[in-house]
Amino acid sequence: MKLKLIYVVAMSLALFSLSSCRNKTPGKAQPSAPKEDLEAKKLLQGVWVNEDDETVVFKAQGDTIYYPDSTSQPVYFQIFHDTLVLNAANTARYKIVRQSAHVFEFRNASGDLVSLVKSEDRNDNAYFSKEHPAPLNTGKLIKRDSVLVYGKDRYHSYIQINPTTFKVVKANYSDEGVEVDNVYYDNIIHVSLYRGDYCLFSRDFRKRDFAGVAPRDFIRQGILNDIRLTGMDPRGTHFFVSIVKPDTNISFLMDLLVDYRGRMHVTVKN
Repeated sequence: MKLKLIYVVAMSLALFSLSSCRNKTPGKAQPSAPKEDLEAKKLLQGVWVNEDDETVVFKAQGDTIYYPDSTSQPVYFQIFHDTLVLNAANTARYKIVRQSAHVFEFRNASGDLVSLVKSEDRNDNAYFSKEHPAPLNTGKLIKRDSVLVYGKDRYHSYIQINPTTFKVVKANYSDEGVEVDNVYYDNIIHVSLYRGDYCLFSRDFRKRDFAGVAPRDFIRQGILNDIRLTGMDPRGTHFFVSIVKPDTNISFLMDLLVDYRGRMHVTVKN
């Protein structure tokens, strides 16, 4: 009798558990990620030129778009339904108006229609034979030595601009209104100041060393372009510092003062 009672209780619990599972409200299914249109990506492979002026605009190869401008970064691209997605520093989306094996039309960032046709000239591939990215600055080592006399003391200033492989990425727009990432190389600049044989000051400068004075966008998208000796006065030795935004006439200028105790002071250039 006792064994029969245990069996009845066990069956009741099992039925209750089954009933509870059936009565649970299922959660909402998570929306599936949109699928990339691989056929459209296949159609985009090749070199494309502007239909109006026949200039080479880009080359699609695999998952990457390359630009003929050597300072423009290659970019990973995707196509979802009727949208071209460029995954650069900023993700950009462009509405596709028409696409076929030989025609590609889309709306640029301003909403203008851009009409491209696929190139049949093999020589157009030569536009993409250059390495990416290429440096915009000279890439040359620059040295400057200056001797100054102030009071009874003789001073020797030594400046060396060292090109680096540190990349500065600057978002830009092509003639077709497509956002591209242009890449440039920054500099490290060494400054030494001697009073006679005594080293009064010596330091390697990077643009981040001026973050307390220069605006953030200059530190992020600018290049430490130059440091030049400008002279001496009762406060110390003055150097002219410039951080420049590539491909613009915009620069941020500072005065670097090394006082007679070797201490550094940086202020905005008036």
